[in-house]
Amino acid sequence: MTELNRETKETNIKCKIDIHGTGKSNINTGVGFFDHMLEALSKHSGIDIDLSCRGDLHIDAHHTVEDCGIVLGKALKNEIFPIEAVERYGNATVVMDEAAVTCALDLSNRPFLVYELNISEKVGNFDVELAEEFFHAVSGNAGITLHIIQDRGRNKHHILEAAFKAFAVALRRALVKNERLGIPSTKGVL
Repeated sequence: MTELNRETKETNIKCKIDIHGTGKSNINTGVGFFDHMLEALSKHSGIDIDLSCRGDLHIDAHHTVEDCGIVLGKALKNEIFPIEAVERYGNATVVMDEAAVTCALDLSNRPFLVYELNISEKVGNFDVELAEEFFHAVSGNAGITLHIIQDRGRNKHHILEAAFKAFAVALRRALVKNERLGIPSTKGVL
């Protein structure tokens, strides 16, 4: 289990995660839709996430969402690395009614994000562009190569929820134990 706190002039975040959990979550960021997405991430990854954030929501949700991504990414990096005896790669396509989103990832310790969701504006009060900021922060701070690609869909809620769930399932699959692999790299280190 990893516990991290981060306090800036914009946010105050307390976070605990356990990648060997059961998908239990206690999320409170003050951004309802984002809480819903993080709860889905926890449930479908099997990672226990306890996260609270007091952010400058009187401005907007940007700092809250991005900083939560930074903290979750750092906590994931602490839990995952040094990497050994796991699959390392994971992928999943998740459907939500008419929407389908695919996520492929590599626990490479080399952060990179490819994000191709064709959506704009808002879901409720949530600016949909903030999802990319979140995934960028997670990828960069966790050391994950992450590709999130929209296959189809029209409903923004469905598309974003499919993206968060696809990431969760791909991450769960990448973290599956495989003792035969040892350090899953021809370099001998990640």
